[in-house]
Formats: sequence, C-alpha cells, structure tokens
Amino acid sequence: MTAYQLFAIRAVLGIVFAVVILRFFYPQAGIPHVAGLAIFLVGMAYITEAWRHKRQAKEREPKSSS
Repeated sequence: MTAYQLFAIRAVLGIVFAVVILRFFYPQAGIPHVAGLAIFLVGMAYITEAWRHKRQAKEREPKSSS
C-alpha cells in the first residue's frame, strides 16, 4: 500500500470517527471542531506508527554480550 493510499484511508477514518465522537459527546460542534479533531486523530495515528517502528527497530538490534 502506498503512502498516499494509507493517508487517504487514515484521513477518511479520521473524519468519520471525529464526526461520531463529536456528535456523541458534543452535538453542537460545527465543521471546524470536526476538522480539528480529525487532524488530531490522523496526527496521532502517524505518531503512534513512528513509536511502533522505533520500538521494533530497538527490539531488532543485536544484544551486546557484556
């Protein structure tokens, strides 16, 4: 899957979940609130992916024998 496809999927899911979350907890929220939460959710997806890759790279490092 290309980076653009992954971004598109994350963006669509971010918008969907932002709408659901805001309609459930804050029904008066407008489009700017939905957009802000969607951007936050997509950003968190990329941050957690970076943390996961960093942790996996650390686990793959050879162990020192000292």
